Amino acid sequence: MKELEALSRTAATFPPRTARGIVLPSLLFFTDPARAPDPDAVAQRLPRGSGVVFRAFGAADALEQGRRLRQIADARGLVLLVGADVELAEAIGADGVHLPERLRDQAVTLRKAWPDRLITLAAHDRDAVLAGSTPDIDALVVSPIFASNSPSAGTPLGVEGLCDLVATTDTPIYALGGIRAGNVTTLETVEIVGIAAVEALAL
Repeated sequence: MKELEALSRTAATFPPRTARGIVLPSLLFFTDPARAPDPDAVAQRLPRGSGVVFRAFGAADALEQGRRLRQIADARGLVLLVGADVELAEAIGADGVHLPERLRDQAVTLRKAWPDRLITLAAHDRDAVLAGSTPDIDALVVSPIFASNSPSAGTPLGVEGLCDLVATTDTPIYALGGIRAGNVTTLETVEIVGIAAVEALAL
């Protein structure tokens, strides 16, 4: 709970921004079966107005999991996105989808089908941020900011690197990667829309 409280306090300092008539959450929880094995419990603890990015990773019970998270999101006032899987997002009535960098080109078609839902996109460097700064994308999730336990994490950008990327775009940016109670306050002066985390919110 210490980590959640610290991240929540910092998240509350970011000025609210709206896209598609939805207030963008200032705190995002990315599900991960290995690093956060009980996503329902985490979602139940999140402050109202937070967001959940449900990444099913092809799980056989993805639909069941997604429907549970949809129920929790409705009860708790959370925004629910689905990672990569548009069909799953449709099936559970998600508020939008989060695209990995490799699926960026899907945003144009998806926006035509989903004019009122959120589309966020992962970005890991300057080129990806610039390429993702289009009207079809509502926010970019930039990572890793700090050293991360994610097996796919690259070299940390650091706060200075994050600031450099924020300065290149008007698209709202979330910071993800290694954000914990001990470093989260260093992000409070950065002009981002919010912060995102996996295991820090599961502790």
